Amino acid sequence: MSVNLNWKKNAVLFLISQNISLFGSLLVQYAITWYITLESESGIMVTLSIVSGFLPTLFLSPFAGVWADRYNRKLLIALSDSLIAISTLGLAILFMLGYNSIWLLFIVSAIRSLGSGIQTPAISAFLPEFIPEDKLIKVNGINSSIQSLEALIAPILSGALLTVASMESIFFIDVVTAATAVSILLLFLRIPYHAKTEERKGVSYFQDMMKGIKYINQHSFIKTLFIFSAFFFISAAPLAFLTPLQVARSFGDDVWRLSMIEITFSIGMMLGGILVASWGGFKNKHYTMVVSCFFMSGCTIALGLIPDFWIYSFIMGVVGLVMPMFNTPFTVLLQQRVDADYMGRVFGVLSMISSSMMPLAMLLFGPMSDYIRIEWLLVGTGILMLIITIIMTGNKNLIEAGKLVE
Repeated sequence: MSVNLNWKKNAVLFLISQNISLFGSLLVQYAITWYITLESESGIMVTLSIVSGFLPTLFLSPFAGVWADRYNRKLLIALSDSLIAISTLGLAILFMLGYNSIWLLFIVSAIRSLGSGIQTPAISAFLPEFIPEDKLIKVNGINSSIQSLEALIAPILSGALLTVASMESIFFIDVVTAATAVSILLLFLRIPYHAKTEERKGVSYFQDMMKGIKYINQHSFIKTLFIFSAFFFISAAPLAFLTPLQVARSFGDDVWRLSMIEITFSIGMMLGGILVASWGGFKNKHYTMVVSCFFMSGCTIALGLIPDFWIYSFIMGVVGLVMPMFNTPFTVLLQQRVDADYMGRVFGVLSMISSSMMPLAMLLFGPMSDYIRIEWLLVGTGILMLIITIIMTGNKNLIEAGKLVE
């Protein structure tokens, strides 16, 4: 009984810490994105913003995965949060001094991306250390709902702050939330140190990294899942990054419109997280992911065809609703099936894929959006997503993997 209470206490503390940090980051993220979108209305500038925010994660993720398997994951999360906070503090000071160039936002986004590159595999590998295997779906689903609620509030608050306060005010909020999160993590969360450091003495980072890649190659369902994810991330890039620019061009560049699509998306995500946490998905996690992908494909096509803003916003809500039906089973499947000593490296490779495919795709789709209507790009990539999903549906490796983690 004491063990049960202990994991619940740790789960609550960890979720509080990370979601406090996330809230501040979301405020900054929306402020930067809208500032660049509304100031430039340029697909190329939006693309540069996206690349600067993701590309550093690509280069760091393989090393970060090794660190997550070698060192104290809790400390890595705290250090990455601190790095992000320090970079944001520096940006706030520069804005106060009158240096408010868009290029500064790109630089700070790159530094924040380095922090995220360290943090992402560490968090994914950290959760299974103190949460029972059969509770991972519920905890991940609850976390998804909390994050979605924050994503619902953040654009409203960020939009309101942009109209009544300066950009640096938002940056300072992020610094405070990050400091609070790090304090909770270091002072109150008590988790035994996982790493087998003594066993790894004399083993280089490169050797550790190659062992992780070999582990992935030896487990066909992981390799197949990652290949599918890479193609799906490429096709989902316009849905993820070009819809705010589409709204500004096709419906109007009012901040409230950008807020509205984020709000409906976040409401959908919140409801989807609650649904997954309470329902748990189909017995075979593969089929839950497939259903989600079919809906996302159809919604992407619809977003390119719908001329009414309110219907458009509703469809964005549906996209949000079905996303946890993919993300949660995907994450839990890996958390349950991957050996604990390889967890960080596996999630490091996943982070590398997710951080590279979309920016690389945006190198194509971003400039294209200045010459081709974004609506056409959404219809084309939606059809591509549908084809990928159909191929995924009958994959025997993924079907079998879904059965194994019931």
